[in-house]
Amino acid sequence: MLVDPAVVERVLGSALSRGGDFAEVFVEDRRAIGASLDDGRVEELSSGRDRGAGVRVVVGETTGYAHTADLSESGLLLAAEAAAAVARQEGGTRTVALSPSEPTRPYDVTIFPEDVEKARKIELLARADDAARSAGSAITQVSAGYGDSRRRILVANSDGVLVSDDQVRSRFSVSCVAMGDTGMQTGFESAAFTVGFELFDTVDVEEIAAAAARRALSKLSARPAPSGEVPIVLASGSGGILFHEACGHGLEADHIAKDASVYVGQVGSQVASPLVTLVDDGTIAREWGTFAVDDEGRPAQRNVLIEDGILTDYMWDYLRARQEGRHSSGNGRRQSYRDLPMVRMTNTFLVDGESDPEELLAQTPHGVYVAKLGGGQVNTTTGDFVFGTVEAYLIENGRLTEPLRDANLIGNGPETLRRIDAVANDFATSPGTCGKDGQSVPVGTGQPTLRITGVTIGGTAGE
Repeated sequence: MLVDPAVVERVLGSALSRGGDFAEVFVEDRRAIGASLDDGRVEELSSGRDRGAGVRVVVGETTGYAHTADLSESGLLLAAEAAAAVARQEGGTRTVALSPSEPTRPYDVTIFPEDVEKARKIELLARADDAARSAGSAITQVSAGYGDSRRRILVANSDGVLVSDDQVRSRFSVSCVAMGDTGMQTGFESAAFTVGFELFDTVDVEEIAAAAARRALSKLSARPAPSGEVPIVLASGSGGILFHEACGHGLEADHIAKDASVYVGQVGSQVASPLVTLVDDGTIAREWGTFAVDDEGRPAQRNVLIEDGILTDYMWDYLRARQEGRHSSGNGRRQSYRDLPMVRMTNTFLVDGESDPEELLAQTPHGVYVAKLGGGQVNTTTGDFVFGTVEAYLIENGRLTEPLRDANLIGNGPETLRRIDAVANDFATSPGTCGKDGQSVPVGTGQPTLRITGVTIGGTAGE
């Protein structure tokens, strides 16, 4: 235990002493290491550790929060006193009896990264650099990055919850620059999972590097993307970010409570094509957004948000669920002990359909095939979104022909969901980092290959 349970009980009792309705202690111990190689040289090798606790007290609709890096009993009691200051009257002594529980671990780490010598991690970077440069003389710059982290948390609250989690994550990425007649082009590829150093027993860093180099090289012969509304085929995996942004955020209960989502009041309504089933699942072993318990001590869950096109539920943290008289869906997350938890996604994805991906493409006379999406943004109130493509190809007569330069996809989330007319059976995922209200957390996204009958693409062809 990061803190003695008896100490935690006393801190919770103090936090409730002014009449609070609910109190919570969140303790975190995080360590991380990162290394980067640029043009064959190790440019950065960093490590760090951060420990602390946050105390939350809820009184009616008001929340008090205080955090401290002092995990002694006196330090925690001072934080509890500061958080309890939101209460308007003395409530006397409150006793909290904790009931420890052991969560189901989604994955058992076999090689903790902190037990691995730094030299082995640097070797991975060097191997990736060699592999990327061997792809062709047009590759002029290679950057490779390695990172791992271990985050141990303890969550206890006045409902009697006492639970802990141990989250280990490892990642590797390669970015390449290619130079040619069309100027400078870039390519990027990564692998990131909630696992230990055993990641590299199944992930080949040379293959990651080769994919990044190929992506950069292919753009050297790319033509301008078409402009206007065209059919889009999204390749499996990376397209999941579109649904994370375009509809996932709009299904978070805090946006619903603020009437800041296009999906307010839509539970039970047809909001997507019958081919669409959208799930948020924090229990999937190894995925980037996976954990045993969320940052409010609730077990991770599989939550079906849209089923066969029908909106079935939103995502909930403890506070929003409490206000509605229901249970949390395990979506309360925070960046660190310094932050209040909020409703956040975990691993959000569209489930497999029945189409064969090759047949789906062959049955598309014309359009754009998006092999990899980049970043994007969405207005949750309207559902309008903009995303960049980082690898795309022209579809002509059901075949991929010329590579296309980077362009933007512009559309509306609900409308895009309704325009999905084919979903394949080749589901894949990709890792990402989700930012919201100044906090960032790891998330997973995914989907099988699918076709959207029409999305506006902001290309430059014909200009």
